[in-house]
Amino acid sequence: MVVPEGIDDPARPSGGNTFDRRVCRGLAAAGWSVHVHEVTGSWPRPDAASYAALADAVSQIPDGAVVLLDGLVASAAPDVLVPLADRLRLVTLVHMPLGQATDDGAREREGAVLSAAASVVTTSAWARRFLMDLYSLPDDRVHVAEPGADTADLAPGTATAGALLSVAAVIPGKGHDVLLDALAMLDGLRWRCLCVGSVERDAAFAEALRRRVVDGGMDDRVRFSGPQTEDDLARSYGAADVLVVPSRAESYGMVVTEALARGLPVIAAEVGGVPEALGHAADGTRPGLLVPPEDPAALRDALRAWLQDHDLRRRLRRAARERRASLSRWSTTTSVVAGVLAGAAQ
Repeated sequence: MVVPEGIDDPARPSGGNTFDRRVCRGLAAAGWSVHVHEVTGSWPRPDAASYAALADAVSQIPDGAVVLLDGLVASAAPDVLVPLADRLRLVTLVHMPLGQATDDGAREREGAVLSAAASVVTTSAWARRFLMDLYSLPDDRVHVAEPGADTADLAPGTATAGALLSVAAVIPGKGHDVLLDALAMLDGLRWRCLCVGSVERDAAFAEALRRRVVDGGMDDRVRFSGPQTEDDLARSYGAADVLVVPSRAESYGMVVTEALARGLPVIAAEVGGVPEALGHAADGTRPGLLVPPEDPAALRDALRAWLQDHDLRRRLRRAARERRASLSRWSTTTSVVAGVLAGAAQ
């Protein structure tokens, strides 16, 4: 498996890193011989040194081997990988399609790699459709391995229902600016918002958000904690009433199912695979609220409804607890990936 450097670094948590780690462990437990190559570099925007590191890593892989490539690396490196398609059995794991960007050749690079791969694995039906439509890939070569969710204790909730939680790196794509705009319009309501996630990936953006919090008089209600350890994050989920996901794009949204595993409802932007991750309770009720992306007023209205409507909260909490029982497990994820790899090896 070829992955970006640092998938085990607690300072750089991400859904993609978690997926890679769990699949590696699951394959090894199932009897596969797994060799992980961590590639240094500024992926998915590599420089010459990044390409050189990747070329060195793949040169060490024996002929005929099945290689599972993290898309952050693979989709940016056709010049290195496409010539290897006859020597190695390449399977690309696309966490987030880079071809959504159209201004720097990302679409052309990703398309070349995915077209050369023996198979492609995605994390949602939305991502599968997106890649097939964008690159005209055969449907039998593109597969969905939905991320798993670990069992967790139920979050008890607070008396005010005002403990809001956001779990995402503080970068423009995750929509923290939209969240702050919405929070600033919640006049007269009791709430606090904890934002968990790296503030280093786009330090200027994070600092601008901090200034907005102070300037808007919300510094006693909004806190950016930075990344948290697994245990600390579990405690943050356990202390929350609702997860807020204002992202501009998501292929799946693993934080959604992490919240649902604790019976937490979710208020989220309706983007990408988020509706799939949110799912439904047995009676068809959504365990949360979906709003248009980049729409602070719509997000404000959803948050206001959550904070003011006791019956709504009761319905969403019940639906979240029902949805908890139907979440996919990592063993299923690993089984799907293993089947794709076995097929590529033939």
